[in-house]
Amino acid sequence: MDVKIEPGWKAVLKPEFTKTYFQQVVTHLKMEKMAGKVIYPPGSMIFHAFDKTPFDKVKVVILGQDPYHNPGQAHGLSFSVPEGVTPPPSLINIYKEIASDIGVTMPRQGNLEKWAERGVLLLNAALTVRANEPASHSKIGWMDFTDSVIRHVSNDKEHVVFLLWGKFAQEKQHLIDETKHLVLKAAHPSPFSADKGFFGCRHFSRTNEYLAKNGIDPIDWSL
Repeated sequence: MDVKIEPGWKAVLKPEFTKTYFQQVVTHLKMEKMAGKVIYPPGSMIFHAFDKTPFDKVKVVILGQDPYHNPGQAHGLSFSVPEGVTPPPSLINIYKEIASDIGVTMPRQGNLEKWAERGVLLLNAALTVRANEPASHSKIGWMDFTDSVIRHVSNDKEHVVFLLWGKFAQEKQHLIDETKHLVLKAAHPSPFSADKGFFGCRHFSRTNEYLAKNGIDPIDWSL
């Protein structure tokens, strides 16, 4: 199968596309579509995070669980929604933390593509979801693929910051070589947990301090 994905990522991940689990993902998605299921994001956006943040540009990884499952929200970037769509509660809380941490007032829109273009890989652990069914594709094989993505970033790059928010993301910590990368952990920005350690985590300033210390241009978090 020829997967349309940014050339740098395609070179790194090429072995994954021929593995049994990946073929099973493809088959599963095809069968659901044939059965009339609505899947988010649209097919052209499934690998949007990789296309917006080429492998050689990755400075930061923000790990989400799976795409938004309501109409018009998911466009292949964790926590992000297309322009014109109301920012979800978790993203609003991320904006609040940025404002208190680095003093940047965030916009009313929720499109994070500018972050992606500046080196922030907005990666969901599952890259697709059935409409109105959260976590419905979490066990079809995507985890094998995105675990491999995290391992490749860890093994093949240096001085990347991994932002792991919430228990699910933090379970991926074992995939990361912390002798050459920075892992920052906090509660999930969801309204159910943001008060339990996300607010005040200062991950955005701490990310930039680490990047600068290692001679890497910091992230412009403004939108």
